Amino acid sequence: MTKDNILFSVIGVLVGVIVGYVFATTVNQHGYSARATSSSSAQLTQDSRLHGNQPDSMGGAIASQGGGAAAVAADNSAVVEQAKAQPGDFEAQMKAAGALYQARRFDEAIEFLTRANKLRPDAYETLVALGDTNFDAGRYDVAEKWYTAALEKKADDVNVRTDLGLTFLFREPMDVDRAIKEFRRSLALDPNHEQTLQDITVALTKKGSFDEADATLRKLAEVNPSNPGLTKLRSELDRARESSKQAASTRKQ
Repeated sequence: MTKDNILFSVIGVLVGVIVGYVFATTVNQHGYSARATSSSSAQLTQDSRLHGNQPDSMGGAIASQGGGAAAVAADNSAVVEQAKAQPGDFEAQMKAAGALYQARRFDEAIEFLTRANKLRPDAYETLVALGDTNFDAGRYDVAEKWYTAALEKKADDVNVRTDLGLTFLFREPMDVDRAIKEFRRSLALDPNHEQTLQDITVALTKKGSFDEADATLRKLAEVNPSNPGLTKLRSELDRARESSKQAASTRKQ
């Protein structure tokens, strides 16, 4: 996930936080042995991911078959050719999609995921993988569709619910209220979900709900005092609050 100016007019750093998170997390948690992004961008949380503490989504089918980056690079062509030669093989389609995802060839990965979805329409991991890959390709409205389909099957998946919320933060125009709604639903299931606490802090700051943003940020600090985004989140919250005060003062003059 190029998201400049997508979260706050003054928050390039937070964009990096969320974007970096998305890449590191998808990779580490969605199993493509590496979701590419951020959706991809500034690397504040490439090591910890702000698209979150996600469990294996495409992971089960892909991560287990993917291997490391070097292995994927070496086997990429053969894996893709095998999937093309065996269009009715679900596992082959998923493996090819995983290799292409790692190579950040999202459009091609989506082609194989679409084939896999047609072969097994009810496969949960494929629905989530289609959401992840479209998200990283910047197609947030399409990602919303696939995450929603996945949640219809597993409504209590906090990670996917939070990623659904992120689609509303990254799209243009942004829908902050809808993003917050989804983040609240995630926190209702898991009040200590680190990624969601991070994301809702960003959304609440953007909305101007500074007191609540402060509360969620404090909660995040309790959950993980070592969270790499804490300093930036606090800095941007304080800056946004001060900018709001200055704007209000100017309007009164």
